[in-house]
Amino acid sequence: MALNAKATQEFVPIKEVRDGIIILKNGELRGIVLATSVNLSLKSSDEQKATIIQFQDFLNTLDFPIQISVQSRKLDIRPYLLTLEERMKLQSESLLKLQTKEYIDFIRNFTETVSIMTKNFFVVVPYTDTILKSDSGIFAKISGIFSGKNKEEARVEKQEDFEEKRSQLEQRVGVIRQGLSRCGIKSAQLGSEEIVEVFYKVFNPGEVEGKIQME
Repeated sequence: MALNAKATQEFVPIKEVRDGIIILKNGELRGIVLATSVNLSLKSSDEQKATIIQFQDFLNTLDFPIQISVQSRKLDIRPYLLTLEERMKLQSESLLKLQTKEYIDFIRNFTETVSIMTKNFFVVVPYTDTILKSDSGIFAKISGIFSGKNKEEARVEKQEDFEEKRSQLEQRVGVIRQGLSRCGIKSAQLGSEEIVEVFYKVFNPGEVEGKIQME
């Protein structure tokens, strides 16, 4: 018996990614902030307590919900090894070539026996608005019929509505980044290409590690 295969997109509640903003199918908006980590083990006991209390205070000041997501992936060392092999070929000194080869063998053997993981920390910032939610619903269609607006006017109005909601979301993102900065955490808001890369990795975990970086 044949099964009807469904595309992955049908299970993802994302309508589109525009100007670094995720637009969900229900009309809600999401922004993603990439954050660095803080190694508490390198701090004194008093510094640890101060950092934890500061982060707690930051969360308590928020008047909107956020989601903190941690992505842990095995580090793909292959690109680094290929770079070393290319440099080894260019070595004219036999001793340097031998040392490079030994280093490559060491890295390859080490990574085969020990799993080296990379972690990315994301803060998902939401913005919900009832107007956006009904934008593609039956009420919006009925309103469009009786308003007499042409397609271009409707498009401009929809864009202006998006810009207004994006402005509200950007303010929330600014609050998050400022709060993280006070806790000693660097952060950066992801752009459209970086957001697509994040979700591509989620649904294609076997792919080579990408290049999302903190500026």
